[in-house]
Formats: sequence, C-alpha cells, structure tokens
Amino acid sequence: MQNERKQLAVWDVFVRLFHWCLLAAVIISFYTAKTDGVPFLFPIEAHAQAGYLIIGLLIFRVIWGVSGPVYARFSTFIYGPTDTAIYANALLKRRAPRYASHNPLGGWMVVLLLLSLSFQAVSGLFLSDDIFFQGPLYGLLGRDISGELASLHSLNSDVLLILIGIHVAGIIVHALQGENLVAAMVTGIKRFNSEPIDIQPAHRTKHRLFALGAFLVAAGVCGWLWFYPY
Repeated sequence: MQNERKQLAVWDVFVRLFHWCLLAAVIISFYTAKTDGVPFLFPIEAHAQAGYLIIGLLIFRVIWGVSGPVYARFSTFIYGPTDTAIYANALLKRRAPRYASHNPLGGWMVVLLLLSLSFQAVSGLFLSDDIFFQGPLYGLLGRDISGELASLHSLNSDVLLILIGIHVAGIIVHALQGENLVAAMVTGIKRFNSEPIDIQPAHRTKHRLFALGAFLVAAGVCGWLWFYPY
C-alpha cells in the first residue's frame, strides 16, 4: 500500500506575494531593457519604475527574512560550506534529502539572485540616458563612476539572466523528481513522501505587526523613488 503524501504549510502569503510581484517586475524590467518593444507603451520610465518596485520588494524581503515566520527566514535556509558540499554530493548521487524550506543549493541561489537584483536596481538609481531619464541619485558619485556603474548595470543584467536560467532549471529538476515548487509557491503547501529533514515544529505565528512595518518601510522608499521629480 502506497504511503499517503504529507502536506506541510511552508511559504506564507507574504513570501508568495513577494515572489510573484518580483517576477512581474523583473519581466517588465527585462522587456524594456532587452527589446525595442513599443516605445510609447513601455518608455524608459516604465523600466525605472519597475526597478523602484524591485527595490521596495527587496527591502520588504530582507526585513521579512529576519523577522518573518521560520520558513521565510534566511537563517533557516542558508547553510555553511560543509553542509552545502554534502548536499551537492548527495544530489549527484541522486540521494539528496528533501527540505521543507530551500535546500542548501537552493538557499544560496536565492541569496545570489537577491544580491544581483539588489545591485541591478540600486545601480540604476545613479544612471542617466542624457535624454529622457535621470536617476534620483545621478550625479551623487560623479559622471565617471556613473559611467562605470552603467557598464556594470548592463553586465549584471546578463548575469541575472544566467542565474534565472539556473533557477528555472532547478525547478524543472525538482518537478522531474516529483516536487512541484511552482504549485507550492502558489498555495504555500509542499507535499512529501517522507518527513523533510529541516521540518520545524508547528506554532502560532504573530508577525502581522512586523509585516505591516516591513510593508510601510518598503512602500515609503518605493513611493519616494517612484514620484521623485527627475
């Protein structure tokens, strides 16, 4: 008789909203940067505003990653080099254990994506196209440094595409192994044939005030950037 799959609530609603809003903002950002698009439908302002939204989302995620529920916290899914190497070796041998939160490799992929997105969004604040757009912080570091940041901004966009590609490949690998991460990020529920090794005890979460504070901080920064009179 086949064992019934266990269900575990992992991703809270704020993590899920963050994920899908970030995905939408990144798609808009790449569309306006990597294609000619329709100039009057997606002007440079849309690219900048997508970046401002990304900054607000990242601020929220950092605060939530410290004060949110256990599976939202960075401390839950960021592992040291030894644990990461052990997991990678087990993965190569197709003996990798299941994790409720991100596995060690997945956790570091999250960190890399957040760091790359942070640099991309923040560096854009210092840029100008000398025609239609000037970032809120343009000129603060001087034209020479802004020029260097513009080059790194362009280079990092390619790095982001590579990281996103690896991320998608990881999702496909998990799906082939019977773990639907896309559905889990929609419903917040993960399903397991056996108990994951990082399972945390069930407890009532009281993080609404933290969520409200994180939202207000993120919205305040995002709003200031959005309506900055450049």
